[in-house]
Amino acid sequence: MKKNKLPLMNTFLFDFLVFLAVLFFVPIGLVFINSFKSRLYISSNPFALPKGEMFVGLSNYIAGLSTAGFFQAFLRSAFITLVSVGLILVCTSMTSWFIARVRNKFTKGLYYLFAFSMIVPFQMVMYTMTYVVNMLNFDNILGINFVYLGFGAGLSVFMFTGFVKSIPMDLEEAAEIDGCNPLYTFFFVIFPVLKPTTITVAILNAMWIWNDYLLPYLVLGTDDKTVPVAIQIAMQGAYGATDYGGFMAMLVLAIIPIITFYLFAQKYIISGVISGAVKG
Repeated sequence: MKKNKLPLMNTFLFDFLVFLAVLFFVPIGLVFINSFKSRLYISSNPFALPKGEMFVGLSNYIAGLSTAGFFQAFLRSAFITLVSVGLILVCTSMTSWFIARVRNKFTKGLYYLFAFSMIVPFQMVMYTMTYVVNMLNFDNILGINFVYLGFGAGLSVFMFTGFVKSIPMDLEEAAEIDGCNPLYTFFFVIFPVLKPTTITVAILNAMWIWNDYLLPYLVLGTDDKTVPVAIQIAMQGAYGATDYGGFMAMLVLAIIPIITFYLFAQKYIISGVISGAVKG
């Protein structure tokens, strides 16, 4: 009886996963097909395929690129994402190594503070954060990287610490015998071993930072717009009217880089999450 139930359960699980995949793909598909329609038909018939008089070709993309300042916002978002992810990877991996190797009340409390930061909603601290950011003059494309470091440190330290605990001390002892100082030991011995978790942390933070709207809007305002902020502001017309055609086209262009990055690196996500959360 149990052997007969297994194929049925596998079939049900497969059908359920296919259903979930389709369910998550539908919004992206709707954005894509509506990016080729005129604004009138996007509002009146959003689920229809773009054909006949609905189809406007690439005019929405041309209009969006000419009005949204997309290229400037794209470069700004790319810079912020790369610098912020780099800071998160270097700083949190070193912190996690310190927490895992120096075991005392201070490091234990530090670890719990990082873990606690993951459950604090952003809305609870955003007004205080805005005041502190302005006071420290971090309201620019350089300062916002340190703000992202603060908000991204909790999950990153949690994942890195779990993996560092699984690394044998023999590696560090051998490096110390060979005359390596702590910095050399970390960057040339420990950090290469952290590759699975490093890639996972980089993917998760890159997707979050690239798609983030609220934090850049609060910190940078409308002067140094990132891609999400630029799209929302530029496509909003007078009296609340929205150019949905250009809006959909810009959303497609904003989605493509992060989806491409995810597809190339997705195989590392599960292995990195497991190694960082289970081994510790």
